[in-house]
Amino acid sequence: MAHIERIRRYPVKGFDAEEVETVQVTDAGTVAGDREYAMTDPEATAEDGTLREFAYNGKQTARIHELRTSVDLDTETLTFRTPDGEHRRFDLAIDREAVGEWLSSYLDVEVAFHRNEPPAFVDRPTMGPSVISTATLREVASWFDELTVESARRRLRANVEVGGVPAFWEDRFVGADAPAFVAGDVRFEGAEPCARCVVPGRDPDTGDPLPEFRQRFVEKREETFPEWADPDAFDHHYTLMLISRIPEADRGKTLSVGDDVEII
Repeated sequence: MAHIERIRRYPVKGFDAEEVETVQVTDAGTVAGDREYAMTDPEATAEDGTLREFAYNGKQTARIHELRTSVDLDTETLTFRTPDGEHRRFDLAIDREAVGEWLSSYLDVEVAFHRNEPPAFVDRPTMGPSVISTATLREVASWFDELTVESARRRLRANVEVGGVPAFWEDRFVGADAPAFVAGDVRFEGAEPCARCVVPGRDPDTGDPLPEFRQRFVEKREETFPEWADPDAFDHHYTLMLISRIPEADRGKTLSVGDDVEII
């Protein structure tokens, strides 16, 4: 039976995921705690509009992949672990300037470090959680000798993973007359398919690029494009994952691993 298999949020944009059993949908329609913190252009200020427009991630520097992170949002503690085993811990309530200074030194890119209220630093602030099926991750991993399912999961960085459904199940929710689905008692509507960037082609631990990743990905995506998807809703085949939208009436509710998922 279709169900929520995993829920992941990314407390610091561009860095490691936190896997959670239950999470609240914010008033902005996003996963609580997702991309709550981010590196930004050090010259940008809130007076420039929104800091979200100046947020950095792996697109700016591949060295971000070298760092392992853990975040405790309750205690506002952020810990970095470098490849040589060094640990650096920061109190996010008082040390955000110090985080920016340390990251600037390590990455050799000048950054500031900020927190934002929901929708925080998500790429599409008017939309909601990203959704992918476990079967899709397995299928993508099978396209490359070097990929495992967990590696595909870390490269593609979805919030909600749905089990008990076929590969590319999530493609059906965009386009003309597309259905919606309910997870628990939260309604998800399709907003758009997720166009991918350079990040999925990199090793999530080292940042090393996988040769000809995009070319093979596009070829296999075109070859396996499901019959239930509306091709007119996809501008190209370098897309994977659903960007959803949660209606205002369902914001403030919770999502939990194990929730039944039903197409409506």
